[in-house]
Amino acid sequence: MKRIPLTIIILFFVILSAAAQKKEVCYITTSLGKITIELYPEKAPITVANFLKYVDAHLYDNSSFFRAVTLNNQPKDSVKIEVIQGGEIDSTKTFAPIPLETTKQTGLLHKNGTLSMARDKPNSATTNFFICINDQPSLDYGGKRNKDGQGFAAFGKVTKGMEIVKKIQQLHPEQDQYFKPEIRIVSITRKK
Repeated sequence: MKRIPLTIIILFFVILSAAAQKKEVCYITTSLGKITIELYPEKAPITVANFLKYVDAHLYDNSSFFRAVTLNNQPKDSVKIEVIQGGEIDSTKTFAPIPLETTKQTGLLHKNGTLSMARDKPNSATTNFFICINDQPSLDYGGKRNKDGQGFAAFGKVTKGMEIVKKIQQLHPEQDQYFKPEIRIVSITRKK
């Protein structure tokens, strides 16, 4: 009986493990085009479940991308980032804040195209999310952007439509970070 080389066995288990990782796919349809995102419920189950609760209730429909943070519009910040932020809804329709799943816990880092939850203090995220433009390690656990050092909860990434994300960012106001008018999110829906 022939022996199977160890490298083939390892490769088999790596492929099997990758296939077993469940991913959710959603579409963010904006007034400027469609963005496809992939979510990671096995790595960030609380954050993904929270986001999908708003998606399934259609609460992101007719919301907006309301903020673009660029290298040029953060005069008071010593640690500069590049993101677009959206998902603010009527506060009477928000669910309870969720616990913070740090990048130290999930292993999901703030790379170009990463989808992450916005927050104030730890365990305060509800609806607002942002998309990273370029790598943003200062948003990871231990990063310097947030004084508490906990970072933000990455939970997915853009797989198609980064050109739309960059187009939204390029519309930023010169002095302020907030769009007037905001960039409309027509809907966020799950792939069927």
